[in-house]
This record gives sequence, structure tokens and C-alpha cells, in this order.
Amino acid sequence: MSRSSASQSTGTVDQDAEQLRALGYSSNFNRSMSLWENFSLGFTYLSPVVGVYTLFGLCLAAGGPPMFWSYLLIGCGQLLVCLVFGEVVSQYPISGGVYPWARRLVGKRWAWMVGWVYAWALCATIAGVAVGAGPYLSALLGFAASSNANIYIALALILLSTCLNLVGTKLLARVAMFGFLCELVGAILVGGYLLLFERHQPLSVLFDTFDLNVNGSYLPAFLAASLAGLFQYYGFEACGDVAEETPNPGKRIPKAMRMTIYIGGAAAMFACLALILAVPDIHKVLAGEDTDPVATILANAFRPVGSRLVMAVVMVSFISCVLSLQAAASRLLFAYARDEMIVGSALLQRLSGNHVPSIALLVSGVIPAAIVCLGLYMADAVATIVGFAAIGIYVAFQLIVIAALIARVKGWRPTGQFTLKGWGPLVNIAALAYGIGAIVNMVWPRTPDAAWYINYSMILTTAVVMGAGFLYILLARPYDKGTAPYGDAWKSARTTASASSSGSAPAPQAASIAELAD
Repeated sequence: MSRSSASQSTGTVDQDAEQLRALGYSSNFNRSMSLWENFSLGFTYLSPVVGVYTLFGLCLAAGGPPMFWSYLLIGCGQLLVCLVFGEVVSQYPISGGVYPWARRLVGKRWAWMVGWVYAWALCATIAGVAVGAGPYLSALLGFAASSNANIYIALALILLSTCLNLVGTKLLARVAMFGFLCELVGAILVGGYLLLFERHQPLSVLFDTFDLNVNGSYLPAFLAASLAGLFQYYGFEACGDVAEETPNPGKRIPKAMRMTIYIGGAAAMFACLALILAVPDIHKVLAGEDTDPVATILANAFRPVGSRLVMAVVMVSFISCVLSLQAAASRLLFAYARDEMIVGSALLQRLSGNHVPSIALLVSGVIPAAIVCLGLYMADAVATIVGFAAIGIYVAFQLIVIAALIARVKGWRPTGQFTLKGWGPLVNIAALAYGIGAIVNMVWPRTPDAAWYINYSMILTTAVVMGAGFLYILLARPYDKGTAPYGDAWKSARTTASASSSGSAPAPQAASIAELAD
């Protein structure tokens, strides 16, 4: 690195530290994550290969080939949420993502509940992704998959992820980047090969409903199949979880978030398109005769050796996905603990010599491992808890969207390097409307013949998690222990506006934040 570029880099880091101090914090994190590495963290968390391959058979059977369009529609909806997040993180580039954003936009209690829901959703997601890796590793190594084998594989994967994360931010960034390259190249090569040499369906099949309907309407079938897209498009928020490890986060993180949606969404759509057109017999999938069309496609296209190479790429995707999820969970716990909002705060906020929250990383490995172990004793436990993963993430997202809307009504005007200007309120309202619709679609019961607790498992698990959170708030009042700033987004804007109209100088903190953010 030249002397001038090194000096420029040092100046950027110093400015970032000053902005963080103006926001009420200091940090010992290592700011070594580039724009592309930050994006890679979000991309591998979103993981197109993991999302598409895991749910392809289920959603194709539910809604037929038009399920492809759900990726486009839901991607547009999640982009609205991403834009709202971009405005917030640009002004408040603080580690922990949704928790500190909620704290500054509304207040301590709102933030505590957002962090509580998001933390459990992340732990459930880690468990779900780790368990989902089992069948692919079984296929790679050539042994029969079983529920117990999947659990042991999941535990090994969580242990591996914890060890890698403990090494430090640089390794996390490099593994995320490697995972991104493997996943993107793998998706393009596998998808391209399927489209060129294993295409069995015409493009028109994307509009063929195969007479799937509920009471004469195809819409319920499409909404059920759209779960593929709903489970796909989150992960961009992880870019903000490591805000204190990224230079110039107010500019880079909103861009990395949008890149995650654009590139991740495009990769997912391409992979889904290739798989749909490569299905040998869609009627067998719809009739339930082919319950794993992905395995069928790969076996037909690549034969045993080639199929195992594809499985190896899929396993890299699973590993990097768990790694990114655990990094996000640990930074959330760290942010929670730094504000003394959780039991064991003194330990959870401690950074190791590698500049990572080591205890928080261990906890974000132990809890998902415990969830996985429930599967050894309760057959449906993991599936029920993992069902909460996506709904919990979406609930946490919408709590931030609502928080941004509340702050706007009270006078908040985003002052970061990324703003939507006059479009902000409209995008905020549209993101809220989309999010509510997505949540309703996810929790809607679709198996009338099943037991009621299966039909309403998502609602039940969400109610249990949020109910426990409310009870803990009432009894322990954890939000009152810390002294970090809160609810000052609109207060700062109002103070600045009042000072400007009276001709006096604005409050020092508000001025320094605005100057540094600009």
C-alpha cells in the first residue's frame, strides 16, 4: 500500500471512530472489512443456493412452475425494506443492526423487543440451515441420510462455524468472500449447464399452472409457493450487523445491502429457472411421486461424480451461510450487552485479542446447537422452531420499518450519506404494507387436515417468544440498566430545526453527527 493510500485509510478510520463517538460509543473492533467483503457476508447469509435448493421441491409441488415469479415480486418488496434500512444504518452505523437502529428511532423498550425477537430468529435460522445441510453432506459422502445423522452433521457444522468465527474478522471476511465466489460461480455453471444440456421444459411452462387451484382460484396455490421467495430474501441486514468493522460504513453498508438484493436475487432466480426447466416430469412432482426433484435433476444431469462436485459447492454455501448467520447473531448479542440490556452483559460485550466478541460467539453457537439437539427427543421440535426463523426475522424487520415511520412522523429527517430524500415516507409506507402482507401469507394455515398446533405453529412460536419477552420486560426491566442514547433520531432533528429558526447554534452532538454523516 502506498504512503498516500495508507494515510487516506487511516483518516477514514479516524473519521469513523469520531462518528461513533458522536453517537455515544467507542469500539475496539478491527475495521478491515471492504465493501465486497461486507456484501459477501450479506450474500452468503441470504445464500441463493441454500434457499433455492432447500425449498424448490416443496414450493414447486405447491404452486407449479409460476412459483418462479414469486422471487421477482418478493425481491421488489424486500428492496423497499432494504432502502429503509439503508437510511437508518447510514445515520447510525452501529454494530448489532436492528437493535441499535430501533433504540435510536423509538426507544429502549422497543429496541429490547426487536433485539429479543431477532436474536431468537437468528438462532432458529442457524439451527435450520445447519440441519438442512445434512442430506447434501450425506449425498456427497455417499451414506444414507437419516434424522439423527442430520442432527450430528448440524452440530459439527455449528462447531466448525464457531471455531472459524473466533479466529477474527479477517478470516470471517475471507471465508464469506470465498463462499460468495463459490456459490455464484457454482450457481452460474450448474444453472448454465442445465439450461444448455438438460432442458426438458419450454419457457412457457413458467406460466402454466397445471390446473392447480383452491376453490377454483390459483392465487392460494401461488401464495403457498411464494414461501420460496419469502424464505430467500433476508440477509442484507447482516451487512449492518458489522458496521463497526467496515470503513466508511455510512456509505458502504447501504450499498452492500442493495447489492445483496440485486445480485443475490438474480442468482436465486437464475438457479430456480434452470431447475424448473430441467425437471424431467413436472406431473410426478405435483402428484408427489418425485419428492426431491433437485436430487433427480442433479443425478440425471451430472451422474454420480459430477453430482458430488455440485454437492461440494452446495456444502460450501451451507458452511458460509452458517458462518455469516452466527457472526450476525454474535454482534447483536454484543450490542445488547454493551448497553447492559441482557444477563451476562459484562461477558458478552468482551472482545478477544482477535477483536471479536468471543463469549457472544460461543453463546450464538450453543443456543442453536441446543435447538438442534431437541430433534433427538422430539421429532417435530426442530421443524416447529425453525418455522419461527423466517417469521421472526420478518417481524423484527417490520418493527424497524414501523420505528422509522414513527420517527418520521415525529420529525426525523435522515442525515446519513444515503437518503431517499422526499421519497422516504412513501417507500417507508410501501415497505410496511408489503411486510404486513408477507407476514400474513407466512402464518396463514394451509393444512386443514393437520392438527391445529401444526397449522398455527408459526403464530404459536411467535406468540411464545414475544410473550416471554414481554414478561421479562415487566419483571426485570432490563432496558433501564444502560445509559446509552436512545430515542434521539427525531429529537436531534427537532433540536437542529429549532436552533436554525432561532439563529442560535445547534446542539453540539446533533451538529457533529450531521457533519460527520455528510
